[in-house]
Amino acid sequence: MLVPFILLLCATCWLIIYLIGQHNEKYWKKKGLKFHQKNKVTGVFGEFLTSDKAMFKIISDIYKKYRNEPAVGIGGFLTPTLLVNDETNIQNVLQTDFNSFNHRGFEINEGDHLADNLVFMKGNRWKLVRQSMTPVFTSAKLKKMFYIMDKSGKDFVSYVKDNPEILKNQPYETVSTFCCAAIGAAVFGIVSESVFESPFLDIARRALKPSVRNALKLAIVNLSPWLSNILNIKLFSDYESFFIGAMKRLIRQREKESGQKHDFADICVSLQKNGTLKDSETGLELEPTDELLSGQAFFFFIAGVDPSAAAIYACLLQLGRHPEHLEKVHKEIDMAFDKLNGQLTFESVMEMEHLEKVLCESLRLLPPIGSLVRQCIKDTVLPIGNIKIEKGTKVFVSVYDLHNDPKYYPNPEIFDPERFASEAARNGHMYMPFGKGNRQCIGIRFARLQVKTGLIHFLRHYSVKAKIDGRELRFRKEQVQVRTSNVEIEFIPRKIKNL
Repeated sequence: MLVPFILLLCATCWLIIYLIGQHNEKYWKKKGLKFHQKNKVTGVFGEFLTSDKAMFKIISDIYKKYRNEPAVGIGGFLTPTLLVNDETNIQNVLQTDFNSFNHRGFEINEGDHLADNLVFMKGNRWKLVRQSMTPVFTSAKLKKMFYIMDKSGKDFVSYVKDNPEILKNQPYETVSTFCCAAIGAAVFGIVSESVFESPFLDIARRALKPSVRNALKLAIVNLSPWLSNILNIKLFSDYESFFIGAMKRLIRQREKESGQKHDFADICVSLQKNGTLKDSETGLELEPTDELLSGQAFFFFIAGVDPSAAAIYACLLQLGRHPEHLEKVHKEIDMAFDKLNGQLTFESVMEMEHLEKVLCESLRLLPPIGSLVRQCIKDTVLPIGNIKIEKGTKVFVSVYDLHNDPKYYPNPEIFDPERFASEAARNGHMYMPFGKGNRQCIGIRFARLQVKTGLIHFLRHYSVKAKIDGRELRFRKEQVQVRTSNVEIEFIPRKIKNL
């Protein structure tokens, strides 16, 4: 009896899979769109789980195959899923029709406190919390916070000099260590000892470490919110006790102190003193509880550490391969330090024009994330192709391919910082290393300032050489990030005056 039962079960599962695949294909063909035949049921997530490819490379293959189509349907289990290629449709999703596409497509479960943050929130709740967090990232606030980043940069150089062996390990891990420490200092406050002496550094590393378990969690959350709810998946439950406990102690401590440190903890205290968060347009009210604020603090790590580290790494890689630009950056840095008697200021960082262009071009070639995802929250239409999009549809945008498409960037394989000599180029409609539109990373200015400050301090003391093992870059299997796997970066101490 067992064998026939197993055969019947297998046949039933195969039939269900077949029918779902047929449904997905017919769904998009009825709308006049082509449908990507590979993995008709699970789409890019299925291929990611069963191959050694990075997610963005899987999406890239589809982008290139259907480059001239305004959009192409792909598998998404029972959720209609679309890869949008046309620039007008992309702008429509990310900016023009934001009210229809303001959801990132993640459905977190109740009680998942650390995932209850600006990355995963949606609707009016997201809007209210974002409005409350925005003052953290004004130019005036960043200027006051600069001393934290400056100290983190100095500590980083001291840390590397005291532990030279870390430069022989993975360079990405080295710069990630700096970003973890710098953001930890900005969240929890600067202290007299090095920012690298902190248990939060270990927590941030473990929370961001790729694993099969984390990849499976994210795949289930993406493909089936229903199953995610049944399984009560919590993305960061392993760190709740430590992180929320630490935030509670910090907030209570700050409430007793006088003066301000201009870090995130100050914002938490201020929000709780001001009481209930209120949205005048919708009437929504939200209490700034310790748990809610802990989620936003954790957001700094998950949305801040990895992209910032990727940006620094991308710059070091490109400067290591292009010594003529490294020389220009070194001169720019040395002149600033000489002018300010060995010190660094917020204004001097903002005035380094060539470093800014190098950063922009490096992020074009190697954006921190390979693609963006949005979920439709109400029926709408994409203009090019007159594509009717129903509520619940998920939409992918391939950031990596847009950045490397000759239509938008001639000779895209060439490293040319002068592409970004103008402010208009830096705000180009197809340039989106930290996202685009209203759901662009809220901390983009914080991240760029932190990245440039870290680079300046490090490049003041070190030169860099980089080489690729092979003819072209290869990439690690990552679900969201763009990470190289065949690059060697050598760090060489500099001999300069006044050091």
